[in-house]
Amino acid sequence: MHSFDVIVIGAGAAGMMCAAEAGKRGRSVLIIDHASVPGEKIRISGGGRCNFTNIHASPKSFLSQNPHFCISPLSRYTQKNFIGLVERYGIAYHEKTLGQLFCDGSARQIIDMLVTEMRDGGVEMRFATSVESVVPADDGFELKLNSGKTRCKSLVIACGGKSIPKMGATGFGYELAEQFDLPIVETRPALVPLTFDANTLAKLAPLSGVAVDAEVSCGKTRFGEAMLFTHRGISGPSILQISSYWREGDEISISMLPGADVAAILRDAKRMNGRQAVQTVLGAHLPKKLAQTIAERLGFNGNLADLNDAHLKAVDAAVNQWRIKPAGSEGYRTAEVTLGGVDTKALDQKTMQAKSVPGLYFIGEVVDVTGWLGGYNFQWAWSSGWVAGQAV
Repeated sequence: MHSFDVIVIGAGAAGMMCAAEAGKRGRSVLIIDHASVPGEKIRISGGGRCNFTNIHASPKSFLSQNPHFCISPLSRYTQKNFIGLVERYGIAYHEKTLGQLFCDGSARQIIDMLVTEMRDGGVEMRFATSVESVVPADDGFELKLNSGKTRCKSLVIACGGKSIPKMGATGFGYELAEQFDLPIVETRPALVPLTFDANTLAKLAPLSGVAVDAEVSCGKTRFGEAMLFTHRGISGPSILQISSYWREGDEISISMLPGADVAAILRDAKRMNGRQAVQTVLGAHLPKKLAQTIAERLGFNGNLADLNDAHLKAVDAAVNQWRIKPAGSEGYRTAEVTLGGVDTKALDQKTMQAKSVPGLYFIGEVVDVTGWLGGYNFQWAWSSGWVAGQAV
């Protein structure tokens, strides 16, 4: 039976980073994945260009039951460290909104870079390989694979969460954690479009495909980015962001002209030409279909001259204080990440090792650390993978 110093389960962002680092340190490393190729989520990310990090990444941009846990990994391997790696490989990149960094070319450049790093570290890679069982063994673990048995001293779980099952995502990492009696923080889809009930959808049907810059809030949390009406509900960056904070039964508030005093705009228009329709004035500031839908929903189909100040304030509220209770989300099918996961109380933040199981490590999305939209989750993968790679 072939033995390794380290076996990494999962050839995604975190797993490949960990394997490469461990290999560089002279460890014998095997990385396995049930997929036929590595880095499939990297490949499809960022519209195929991989939003590989964010220049503003910091602990405040991550959700966890223990918000302090991510501080050590993120400070030991920062976005500057990963950018330096990208630059050493000559991969051209550019910054988009809010500090998001994307490859100029293909996301495959990031995958190729990580595969090269692993090869340079002497890492053995096996794809289309599934794990049938993991059991403790003398000085480590024994794994039964579909290709036979193997052993290791250190086992790293980097097989991600439940998001995007069509890419092969499963809950296997959580099952392994439970097998070794590690607690799991309840998992749920995050960075996911929100859905409406049938009645609301019928009223908003004409808006499917309409986009608007919006400020969306849930409780005390607020995000301002684009919002998109869909045939199921609402999506777009601002909605994906707030979805990580939203829970069933919660109401969200949406401002579609943030910072604008819509009532004042309408008063001025009324003074200049009271024969204008509400939707005409709103249509100068919002998509025309949206302006028409708001006017119709309020029943204000006449001229501005027919409306009093209370009516104008009602339009303002409909535009900038639209309160709505989503029926649910689109679920793991379209969720970019999984919220929750292996409880960080059970892990050492300096090594990502399970405190109660020496030699067992959890990194990346399988851990209860979830970043905002915009490259933050990749940075957590790089950071947590690097930290574990220095410890195994």
